[in-house]
Amino acid sequence: MKFSELVQKLNLATDRTSLSVNPDGDPDIQGIAPIDQVTKDTISYIEGAKFAARVKTTEASALILPPDEELQRQATERGIAWIGASEPRLLFARAIALFYQPWKPAPDINPSAVIHPEAQVGDGVYIGAHVVIQAGVRIGDGVCIHPNVVIYPDVQIGDRTILHGNCTIHERSQIGADCVIHSGVVIGAEGFGFVPTKEGWLKMEQSGYTVLEDGVEVGCNTTIDRPAVGETRIGRQTKIDNLVQIGHGCQVGGACAIAAQVGLAGGVNVGNRVILAGQVGIANHAKIGDGAIVTAKTGVHNNVEAGAIVSGTPAVPHKLFLKASAIYNRLPQMYQTLKQLQKHKER
Repeated sequence: MKFSELVQKLNLATDRTSLSVNPDGDPDIQGIAPIDQVTKDTISYIEGAKFAARVKTTEASALILPPDEELQRQATERGIAWIGASEPRLLFARAIALFYQPWKPAPDINPSAVIHPEAQVGDGVYIGAHVVIQAGVRIGDGVCIHPNVVIYPDVQIGDRTILHGNCTIHERSQIGADCVIHSGVVIGAEGFGFVPTKEGWLKMEQSGYTVLEDGVEVGCNTTIDRPAVGETRIGRQTKIDNLVQIGHGCQVGGACAIAAQVGLAGGVNVGNRVILAGQVGIANHAKIGDGAIVTAKTGVHNNVEAGAIVSGTPAVPHKLFLKASAIYNRLPQMYQTLKQLQKHKER
């Protein structure tokens, strides 16, 4: 599409993002690309100082730029069409949607699917090959269930939710509308509940529920367990990456972002808009306040206050962690100094 057409569509799709368009040139934009892989006739974006120098060398026909007059001047001098936006990455995400839409099959029910006669299936639903849907399941309108999905009894699935191939939804789980459950996910399986006895471990039956509110996305091979009693709940619009373990009875708030290989032990309470970076581990019943950020590989053993940024194992305030890390690199030198002081004292 022409650059002017792309700008018009982005402008219609934009609410909080301000646009400032270079009036010179109207190249044909055939695709999108990251800034380090662009070719002619593609559009990319620049955000932050790290990639600012790319404006001088890029082959892109168009760029989404921050409100930086110098960068915009450089792009104009090189004949690159550009859009100035207060949030370039957000606008680029919307541009991707103009060129690519995920594949979604037309409504249909494959003859190899096994659907219990007591299950309720809404309108416009796609059910792929070898899907198993058991008694008491309720599936909303426009749901897409890819091959080999297994849905246990009494599960509820909201409108327009997508279940990708080979995921498993255990009994009585509740999944809201507009959710995306990726391949290999297991929702509502038994939590790790055992009570020690003199004879060994007594299994505590996991009679609770797992609830995903509207707009939740769950990445490949992630597991969200059900508790012995009560519920495990994932709040509205929370996004969970691949290979995440959420233990029984956890309460995760809305609009959280949980990166790959995070592990939440049982009963963890995570507030709203929390970010958990890769490989974070959180101990039983810890509470993470609203808006907190836990950086990669952090081990959380105690509560984290709202808005805090923590790092390290055990977790400490991020600024303190940076200071401690700087000292850590100097430990060999400090040790040698200490040995010299000890020798001097012994004389």
